[in-house]
Amino acid sequence: MHRHEGHDACHAGTGDTLARAEALCRERGLQFTPLRREVLEAVAEAGKAQGAYDIAERLSAPGKRVAPVSVYRALDFLMEQGLVHRIASRNAFIPCAHGHAPGEGVIFLICRTCGGVDEASSEEVEGSLGRTLERAGFTPTHSILEVEGDCGACRERKQAP
Repeated sequence: MHRHEGHDACHAGTGDTLARAEALCRERGLQFTPLRREVLEAVAEAGKAQGAYDIAERLSAPGKRVAPVSVYRALDFLMEQGLVHRIASRNAFIPCAHGHAPGEGVIFLICRTCGGVDEASSEEVEGSLGRTLERAGFTPTHSILEVEGDCGACRERKQAP
């Protein structure tokens, strides 16, 4: 199993995340609009999974209201480019600081105590899932597995005298 250690572990520095996004958009001939940049920056700086409404609130200022639908559009773009991940069970987003191989499955380890999110990938899990899907005659477009429980740090705190 491959793990990115630490909560919200796909997280790199905000500057690195934005530089990666700029380079990726330039390479692909895509526009990295000011709103897309602001949304990615908000996700990267948050330190925990953020919902679109939280992001819209953070980006809004007196006299400048950012609509959640605009944030959702920016998040859709960022997900398509592999710059953020959506945690479906929380309807929240975390930054992704690295590229994933085509077809690579992602396993999110979500702590129910602190809300931290770790990311892992596992050839064993992918192989078993692939065989199961093949037997079912199902062709996935992508696979994401979310596992909820307690992270090591929270488990240790609970066990401490």
